[in-house]
Amino acid sequence: MMARHGYALTFALLLAEAIGFPFPAAIALVAAGAAVASHTLWGPGVLLAALIALLLGDTAQFWLGRYSGWALLGFLCRLSLNPETCVLRSAESFYKRGKVTLVIAKFIPGINTMAAPLAGSMKMRYGQFLRLDFAGALLYCVIYLLVGYVSRDFLAVTLSGFHAARRAMEVVIIAALVVYAIYRAVVFRKYRKYNVVPRVQVQELSLRLSEDAGSVQIVDVRSHGYYDAGVERIKGSIRIEPNNLEEEIKNLPKDKDLYLYCT
Repeated sequence: MMARHGYALTFALLLAEAIGFPFPAAIALVAAGAAVASHTLWGPGVLLAALIALLLGDTAQFWLGRYSGWALLGFLCRLSLNPETCVLRSAESFYKRGKVTLVIAKFIPGINTMAAPLAGSMKMRYGQFLRLDFAGALLYCVIYLLVGYVSRDFLAVTLSGFHAARRAMEVVIIAALVVYAIYRAVVFRKYRKYNVVPRVQVQELSLRLSEDAGSVQIVDVRSHGYYDAGVERIKGSIRIEPNNLEEEIKNLPKDKDLYLYCT
């Protein structure tokens, strides 16, 4: 299949991963690299197909993130292994490493899917995003293509072994899929409660403040990228950094009702 449809297969798998589907793009690149080593595929053509696929998918995610914001991020997180901390973990990476996160994001499970839409939702300039994303995509493709290129003989031996033990591999793959399905069901059940977040209307909070402001504390929990030091806040509110929640929560008042607001 790689010999006949190698370029299209590489393009399709990398585009699918870039737009959020859990497809094995890295494995596709390794296989393509092995095909290049055996002169089945042309290296520059594979690299070009891979880069176009990643940049198209990431660009689509960037603009969807720009205009749909947290709706898209929330949907992508429901597909992740840990919905509770999905966006927070990705935002924390931007907080610690800055925009260079885009260069290494494709090597980090979870963040690879979230980086482009998160950058879009944070109003990053598209030109800057494209430069950083291109650098990251090029690094990602070259490394995995080289892995496949230099390990062609090992892969050939491994694949021949797989053919010899095909029945055993079928059993292992089916068992792995069953275990994964059970795990996903457990994760969905565990985090289902986060689908419903208690909310309060502005008028209700305003009335509460007018009646007993001393028992209320409003907390600004906007993530890094959505909050700048000089930005306006609700009068009387305090600011905490959600990416440092374990420490920040120690400073919150214990004798007041807390009302949180974000982007």
